[in-house]
Amino acid sequence: MKKLIPLFALAAIFTSCSTTKTAKIVDNSDPTKYMNSITASDLKTHLYIVAADSMEGRETGSVGQKKAGKYLISQYNKNNISFPKAAESFYQKVPAAFLNAKYGESLNDSENIWAFIEGSEKPDEVVVVSAHYDHVGIKNGDVYNGADDDGSGTVALLEIAQAFAIAKKEGHGPKRSILFFHATGEEHGLLGSSYYSENPLFPFENTVSDINIDMIGRSDVAHANSNNYVYLIGADRLSSDLDTICAQANSKYIKMDLDYTFNDKNDPNHFYERSDHYNFAKHGIPSVFLFNGVHADYHKKTDTVDKIEFDALTKRTQLAFTIAWELANRENRPVVDKK
Repeated sequence: MKKLIPLFALAAIFTSCSTTKTAKIVDNSDPTKYMNSITASDLKTHLYIVAADSMEGRETGSVGQKKAGKYLISQYNKNNISFPKAAESFYQKVPAAFLNAKYGESLNDSENIWAFIEGSEKPDEVVVVSAHYDHVGIKNGDVYNGADDDGSGTVALLEIAQAFAIAKKEGHGPKRSILFFHATGEEHGLLGSSYYSENPLFPFENTVSDINIDMIGRSDVAHANSNNYVYLIGADRLSSDLDTICAQANSKYIKMDLDYTFNDKNDPNHFYERSDHYNFAKHGIPSVFLFNGVHADYHKKTDTVDKIEFDALTKRTQLAFTIAWELANRENRPVVDKK
């Protein structure tokens, strides 16, 4: 025999069902609108400031580098992007004792700079986008501006962060958190990222990937006829997933030529070990390095903003953004399936 349900009980059930709110599903499948907020004009504006003579070549721990760092922070504040909640400020202080321990140099205290956008669904999982903001300073009275190395990567981070901030404001914030990490001391041996790797703000087991951007504003001799390329290094070293994500993001949105020449483990240049991603990769974090190759002005006073190819810089920055977008929003983090 079925038990009869009183009418008032039925009414209560229907009322309850009708007032239950369904969780909103945010569709972050298409980053095109936000990718297009990354422009050559904005990159140029930032780079003429970051690589200006007044920044004195951004030597690690110098007055000029600290001035450049304040500009970066001003841009994050302008876009309402704060430092991580677990931190006290935008700075991770890197003491001179650490910076000078390896080679016995006389560097002053310096700082890594970090900014943070918290994920909406998986806030404890963190995607890192990195670039070093130091260069080699002043030599014999000449300012080494470091427009490409790594002014280009530095301003790329600003534009990528702004694109994510716009998306978040419009209800399409990343589902995983993103750490924008400006490393100091790269030119002296990857020191800032090494310090972070020994003093991470977020546990490495929660760090999904690192996208490292170091020199993406010029062309090398091997691509004299077209700058529609970027060297992709390291994506497949630890994770087949990350390699696939990079290739698919490029194929779908950017359509640059991906050059894997320097990804060869036998490449004599060993670029995989020569930029800040390496201090994440050596801890088992899938990492990819975007790079335009070495040119005639590499580590010379002639690495100036007027030689930057802003069309190429824009497309490479957009590629880094679309990779970060996919990593931040996809269902599963990239699997580490290689040693």
